[in-house]
Amino acid sequence: MDIRSGLDGLKSLLGVTPAAQSGTQPVRTGAASADRATLSSAGSEVAQSAADSGVRMDKVESIQAALAAGTYSVPASAVASRMVDAMLVASR
Repeated sequence: MDIRSGLDGLKSLLGVTPAAQSGTQPVRTGAASADRATLSSAGSEVAQSAADSGVRMDKVESIQAALAAGTYSVPASAVASRMVDAMLVASR
């Protein structure tokens, strides 16, 4: 895999195809001149995937609270089972 530095490398890692034109829209401020903000297609796709990730924030927050309190525990057998499953899937 060829990983290039800069934005092109990030786009290739994210699988983003170059857009014909990035969206540029004026940003309204109180100043006399209009500033412009440019959003790349890579930024939009990352933002959308974060919104569509399916993360259950209530569960994440409860686990974070348990970790902070020192009460979170996972049985060793569950960890071992998941590790074996991951290795079997990776070897296919």
